[in-house]
Amino acid sequence: MRKMLITQTLLFTLGVSPALAVIGGGDIYLTNKGGDVRFSHEVHVDKAGLKCQQCHPSPFTNPKQHKIVTMKEMETGKSCGVCHDGKSAFSVKGDCAKCHKQ
Repeated sequence: MRKMLITQTLLFTLGVSPALAVIGGGDIYLTNKGGDVRFSHEVHVDKAGLKCQQCHPSPFTNPKQHKIVTMKEMETGKSCGVCHDGKSAFSVKGDCAKCHKQ
């Protein structure tokens, strides 16, 4: 009886786990003197419909290998500026509060 209960619990857990999984890498928090930035994988994967391969391994690797990029560099198409160019997605120029929180 006990083995049956453990088996049922295990099967239920395995079946439910994918539904509760965090999309991609979850949220990534970047500390910045202009205001911290929260990058949401959910917004980019679920809502924007991007596939992991569109961003990884280029232009983004992983947090340990990430290189700090200035806003000026983003405006020329580096890092977030690859997509946030005002055409593919809203521009990195302009409304700082869209990304940077004080």
